[in-house]
Amino acid sequence: MLSEKRKDAVVALCRELIGHKSYSGEEGGVASAIGAYLKGAGFDEVFVDGYGNVIGKIVGKKPGKKVLFDGHMDTVPVGKESDWTYPPYTAEIHDGKIYGRGASDMKGAVASFLCAAANFAEDTKRDFAGEIYVAGVVHEECFEGIAARSVSARVKPDFVVIGEASECNLKIGQRGRGEVVVETFGVPAHSANPEKGVNAVYAMCRVVEAIRKLEPSVHPVLGKGILELTDIKSSPYPGASVVPEYCRATYDRRLLVGETKKSVLEPIEKTLRDLSAAHPEIKAKVSYATGREKCYTGEEITGERFFPGWLFGKEEPFVRDIVDELTGMGLNPSITQYNFCTNGSHYAGEAGIRTVGMGPSRENLAHTINEYVEISELEKATESYYGILKALLGKG
Repeated sequence: MLSEKRKDAVVALCRELIGHKSYSGEEGGVASAIGAYLKGAGFDEVFVDGYGNVIGKIVGKKPGKKVLFDGHMDTVPVGKESDWTYPPYTAEIHDGKIYGRGASDMKGAVASFLCAAANFAEDTKRDFAGEIYVAGVVHEECFEGIAARSVSARVKPDFVVIGEASECNLKIGQRGRGEVVVETFGVPAHSANPEKGVNAVYAMCRVVEAIRKLEPSVHPVLGKGILELTDIKSSPYPGASVVPEYCRATYDRRLLVGETKKSVLEPIEKTLRDLSAAHPEIKAKVSYATGREKCYTGEEITGERFFPGWLFGKEEPFVRDIVDELTGMGLNPSITQYNFCTNGSHYAGEAGIRTVGMGPSRENLAHTINEYVEISELEKATESYYGILKALLGKG
């Protein structure tokens, strides 16, 4: 059980982190607050990389495995502050809950694992086998896993704990996410003489109907590999008196374990080839969207929007070690999967690093008005992270 002093410490840190507005690309304030905490807590090293990820390191007295805790510092926008019952950056406490943007997604988790790492180092007097790393990561809301590549390249962890909300249950997988772009190309003409052009929107209508007939892939644990149309744009826009020469549709593709960039696009590419063969006027292509954003450090972060799924078995030794330790502490987590995409897309999906997820709060509080985290969940998460360290570093 946490002492009252440690309970107060995690609440205070969570409130401080919430107090810094940190939209993607504006994480500088919260990064500074994390850095200050790490230095004050006696971490052996505090490092900020080019993207602005903040990494803290604690070295045990004996050689061993490296455990990395990952939590993103950025949040989605607040929207209209007047819609919030409590101001989104004052971190007010009401009925045992801390309110504010990022409380659940995921500054509560970051505060909890920072405190857990410091508590573990203090209690063991660093007499453990291995190294502990904590990372406040940028731009996750835009690019799940892209900035995390920089973290894992530096740390080279053996285990990763993703702090996304899970009500302190253990997550061993997730569907991934791909942003698929389909484009059609026409010939512009005056809309008074449409026969002299080729309408790219009409072509897109045929494409959309054909894609809807594709059967989604299915995984026995993760479910369906969803392919859902999310927007359509034509050009020129507005197109007064002009037959549109270009149309772009975006699809959200939820990815299953083992699906690759190539395997996901292949059925769509075949559909487009078949359409063009039957209707030569249809010119179309498919690709993945590419994102490009500016970091608070001034560096540019770019990436193709393809974030793989991942899944570990319940009987994996490292999963069993964690569950046994937490059960012995009376915490009794269930073992499930995330319904959304996380930085685990890089660590587990791309790099194959043994990864689990666990965090305070409920998944459905993310991105909501009046977002909050319960103080009891913060305390439970801090204890759980401590237990995970015992499980993974106590094995030598």
